Amino acid sequence: MAQFLKKLLQSDRFLLLATGFAVSLLTAALYVIQPGILRFLDYKIYDQQLRRNHSTKSSGVPVIVDIDEKSLAALGQWPWPRYRVALLLEKIRQAGALSVGMDVVLAEPDRTSPALLQRQIKKELMVDVSFQGLPKALEDHDALLASVLSGKPYVLGFYFSFSKAEADQQKQDGDCLIKPAQVALLSAPGALPPEQALHSAFGAVCPLPVLAGAATATGFFNATPDPDGILRRVALLINYNGQLYPSLALATLMQATGDPAVLLKLDTQGADSMRYAGSVIPVDRAGQMLVNYRGGGGMFPYISAVDIIEGRADPALLNGKIAFIGTSAAGLKDLRATPFSAVYPGVETHATILDNILTQDFISVPDYAPAVELGATLLAGVVITLLVAWAKAVWIVLPLLGMAFGLWEGTSHLMSDLRVYISPLYSYIALAANFALLTVIKFWREEKQKKFIHGAFSHYLAPAVIKQIYDSPESLSLQGQEKEVTVMFSDVRGFTTMSEKLTPTQVTDLLHDYLTPMTRVITGNMGTLDKFIGDAIMAFWNAPVDVPEHQKKAVDSALRMFEHLKELNKGFQEKFGLTIKIGVGLHCGRVRVGNMGSADLFDYTLIGDNVNLTSRLEGLTKYYGQTLLVSQAMREACGDAYAYLEMDSVRVKGKHEPITIYTAMTHEQAAERAEEMRRHQEALALYKAMRFAEAEEAFKALKELTGNAALYDMYAERCQTLIEHPPAGDWDGVYTHTSK
Repeated sequence: MAQFLKKLLQSDRFLLLATGFAVSLLTAALYVIQPGILRFLDYKIYDQQLRRNHSTKSSGVPVIVDIDEKSLAALGQWPWPRYRVALLLEKIRQAGALSVGMDVVLAEPDRTSPALLQRQIKKELMVDVSFQGLPKALEDHDALLASVLSGKPYVLGFYFSFSKAEADQQKQDGDCLIKPAQVALLSAPGALPPEQALHSAFGAVCPLPVLAGAATATGFFNATPDPDGILRRVALLINYNGQLYPSLALATLMQATGDPAVLLKLDTQGADSMRYAGSVIPVDRAGQMLVNYRGGGGMFPYISAVDIIEGRADPALLNGKIAFIGTSAAGLKDLRATPFSAVYPGVETHATILDNILTQDFISVPDYAPAVELGATLLAGVVITLLVAWAKAVWIVLPLLGMAFGLWEGTSHLMSDLRVYISPLYSYIALAANFALLTVIKFWREEKQKKFIHGAFSHYLAPAVIKQIYDSPESLSLQGQEKEVTVMFSDVRGFTTMSEKLTPTQVTDLLHDYLTPMTRVITGNMGTLDKFIGDAIMAFWNAPVDVPEHQKKAVDSALRMFEHLKELNKGFQEKFGLTIKIGVGLHCGRVRVGNMGSADLFDYTLIGDNVNLTSRLEGLTKYYGQTLLVSQAMREACGDAYAYLEMDSVRVKGKHEPITIYTAMTHEQAAERAEEMRRHQEALALYKAMRFAEAEEAFKALKELTGNAALYDMYAERCQTLIEHPPAGDWDGVYTHTSK
């Protein structure tokens, strides 16, 4: 372990690890600070999750009585006379509504009341006016409405002021007779008092004392948006003058259920939860509830006010319901911006809150959320740091995207299934910041090294080998060295004759179309392209970096080249009116590989006897009528990976030691040629046993079977010569080639 740590401290990875861990800790510090711009981003993530996972299913209890354009056109502009408001309330109640909340504040006297008109005319015009035949109950509309409100499940709305300046500006004459809630406090040791835990108001715009005094309940309809202007949470209780007052939604629900008591649990941080009518309502430390919106506007039934007043509304629409009176008329709309819409009717917010409580369908941010979010942030930072430090770039992106997707889906799962919101924001920041910064550092650190490698090799090495050198620069050696390699020579048969039939441009196009895919096959199998010699290709494996099983990769490359050539010839026939054939020679052995040439001009190439032998093998492909010839060394190195058919034991020109040469094929190809291979081996055995007459007949039969005249005519002629001139008793069957 000590050795590992010492090595780590001395390595370039230490810089990446130290930077990544520092960035992760900085992101955790940002989480504690909660900068405003990041809170804004968190709001947007919450909105997206709510839109994705919200439920449109409601309790079916809330309804909206709408003072709409239709009602104003039929009954006149707002404010309506209070007797009409009284009539509307009574008709809603008589239809079977459990309670009615008014999302309006009746703060001023009704100027249409006959008694008020009499006083105003007397005061301003010094004229006494009397109304003949007017029932006494209709002389004062406010008194009439008060009599209707008394003892019935109606809730008047009012508005709180949260600044002294606003409270002084909106100060009213007369008493403010709004009704506080009956709140039972359950306080933990050292808990904050409610006036410190909850929002506190400095003033209120109250209903007329005559109305508020008669009303059974009142409720505030304040809704304070978040800093970005979106309404996501509302207070259910607000402190004012040492007492707690309910929201319009909560007060209206209390009237419907007949249960006036609310239990508020407090701890040292503020509000912990709220319980009402068997429902535990999750609230934040200020006693605010996240509104689980059902969607955009129109999620609850709307009934036109004029239809109720004039008796056209179906009473079944109100029976057993809880109604909220609001307005959708232009100029009167109380509009809010919500996660779903920038113009959401405020009255629907009250209906949504009530519906959330009835269905117990809440969204909460639990007490353990900060610990989970902070832990996820640190974990995300550490994981991406380790990935960037140890993994290759290609293996970083997928885990990065996987973690980002997992965080999003995890947040979505918690909200949809558990109705819990755990923010992934700071985990995303840790992922993005670490990935971006560490990638820049890693890129900067490797840039010089990569520039050197690219400059040294880009002119004569295959891209695949350059990539391997990038990944393992320690394996790079520019100096010449002796090394075991596999060498390939490939040549187009009869190219000179073929090119005479084509224009120079066509020859160039043909070579380009042929050499490009052939080169890609070689480099795709970790081969190094040495050079083009006209139409010939020279390549090798296992230099300048090690390539495991390079012999197998070379044979595989040759077989793939033949397969590609079949497809290429279809296009060559159409484009040039011809097809081409190639021969490939493969051999492995030790060579000298490195920079060869002068001080001013050099190539990275290889030289040695084994290179020359490979070139001879390629030349012999035409003599034996084969597309591929491999040496005995190749067969031994590849083992059973391929099938082989022995061609001959020969001494090539310039070599004294004999070698056995083969053609190689896949086992599938061998299975298709099983009969040919069996008879070939039998004929070759007769030849080696000096039974030349029998061998000659066998080779002639093989020519008829396969059509390979080059190979089997050669053997038949050789047998005939040996019959006429029998060899000595020490004949070894080796044939000496005198030409390339």
